[in-house]
Amino acid sequence: MIVEGQLVLADGSVFEGELIGAVAPGGIATGELVFNTALSGYQEIITDPSYAGQIISFTYPHIGNYGINIDDYESRGAFCRGVIVRDLARRHSNYRSEGHLQVLLEQQAIPGIAGIDTRRLTRIIRETGAMPGAFGDASEADLKSAAMAEPGTDGVDLVAQVTAAQPYTAGEGDRLIVAYDFGIKTTIIRYLAGLGRVEVVPASTSAADVLARNPDGVFLSNGPGDPAMVQYATDNIAQLIGQVPIFGICLGHQLLGLALGAGTVKLPFGHHGANHPVKNLISGSVEITSQNHNFAVDASSFGGLGRSVRMTHVNLNDGVCEGLEVVGERCFSVQHHPEAGPGPHDSAYLFAQFDGLMRGAKAGA
Repeated sequence: MIVEGQLVLADGSVFEGELIGAVAPGGIATGELVFNTALSGYQEIITDPSYAGQIISFTYPHIGNYGINIDDYESRGAFCRGVIVRDLARRHSNYRSEGHLQVLLEQQAIPGIAGIDTRRLTRIIRETGAMPGAFGDASEADLKSAAMAEPGTDGVDLVAQVTAAQPYTAGEGDRLIVAYDFGIKTTIIRYLAGLGRVEVVPASTSAADVLARNPDGVFLSNGPGDPAMVQYATDNIAQLIGQVPIFGICLGHQLLGLALGAGTVKLPFGHHGANHPVKNLISGSVEITSQNHNFAVDASSFGGLGRSVRMTHVNLNDGVCEGLEVVGERCFSVQHHPEAGPGPHDSAYLFAQFDGLMRGAKAGA
């Protein structure tokens, strides 16, 4: 049965569509609206914990055409507030498919709305920045009130909502990697498990606890929200720098920057997609990357730090810092996602770089 609904933005913009997925509590779904430009990988995107607190609008018009499967989940569930699509495929067809996207949305309690002019919506977000929105079958007035009351992701510790409650282990081998779970993706764990045994620990795990495990390396994962709201993680990372090889991705990159004393900024509408050109300033090569973040490290703040920190990667679209290195401290991070999931694998070499740091540390021990 078709249920008509509306999407209303905090600025009063109204879109008409048809409700899909789960029924929102109270009949209204709210969140911070962002758009993703990837052509495929909708299951991985929806189940990426980094979207906690956000409603995902897909710019690609046809979503759901190849279905879903058990292998493409990027976390134990889904933490986004909702999804917006132009056209939800009525039929799914792929040799890997185990069900329709509608099944995932219902099972994970994710509401959605289809039939939306996502091109117009994207233009609004690009011009005004990410903003709160609400959709459902309520009145336009109620939806606008809900949108205006939505606080967004600023000033909220979203990491606490997505991190693991208890440590767990993946992979095997003599080498030990401790991975902080700020909202870690499954594909990242797979890459790390190829380097050794991985102990995934909750975001609040102390530096002393990590060092007591005698790790060969420490990984700082991706995750949602404002890095300034995860001060406990920043404090722990600061105590780990120089003690053990460190590799950070996305939120982990931002938290490392804060731990070093650098600043962070919120981007107007973030980077969400699988086609962002990034230049490696060390090698001079250009990589096409997968991205998902709203905040970034302020590279202009590197000059006043006590340690020697340099920017290693830059986004060629807008000049945002995409990577940093702490010179002489076996410590580096990137803003983009070298594990992809979804996206290109141009930056997968960074896991080998982390491997090299751990090997060098062990040889020098």
